[in-house]
Amino acid sequence: MSPAKTALILVGFQNDYFATDGILRSVLQDGGHVDHVLARTLQLIEAVKDTEMLLVTTPIIFSPDYAEVTQSGGILRAIKDAKAFQFGTTGAATIPEIAAFGDRIIEVPGKRGLNAFTQTDLEQVLADHHTEAVVMAGAVTSICIDSTGRAAYERGKSVVVLEDCTTARTQVEQEFFCSTVFPTYGSVMTADALLEELGLQVA
Repeated sequence: MSPAKTALILVGFQNDYFATDGILRSVLQDGGHVDHVLARTLQLIEAVKDTEMLLVTTPIIFSPDYAEVTQSGGILRAIKDAKAFQFGTTGAATIPEIAAFGDRIIEVPGKRGLNAFTQTDLEQVLADHHTEAVVMAGAVTSICIDSTGRAAYERGKSVVVLEDCTTARTQVEQEFFCSTVFPTYGSVMTADALLEELGLQVA
């Protein structure tokens, strides 16, 4: 892998998931795990920020009336009922730790569902940077990470899911997806293993 042809896709690093008072923080693995995932992700970004690696964040933000959510059930309906990721709210905002990197991280807006390629310019952004491999980090492992990773694979990209930079709803779910699901279309590794693969210094 080459940093110049690799993109780190950051999914769901928003206050409603990662802030201590986030509306949906409680649906993720315990708070200590969520904090660990954030810390490992920030260490990774620090290690690659001075390379040519593409860094992208894909926030999910709904209109104030959630007109985009037409489903009668499922995860999107649950988000609507909880009033999470609502446009103009603090909860929908990118967490300060990620926002602090400024324009080094490109924000790709438009995500309204599980797959970060749907209704966004993500595919074009990757093409513009001649990206061959995508690396997935964020939340939720079994939902947006899986949906976006599969979509990247179907678009001809090599896919890496970082087991220590992703969080599921339970540890059992995290382990199942990392051991059984992700290997069907990509590789699973730690952030340190990724840095070694890229020929970079482990943070």
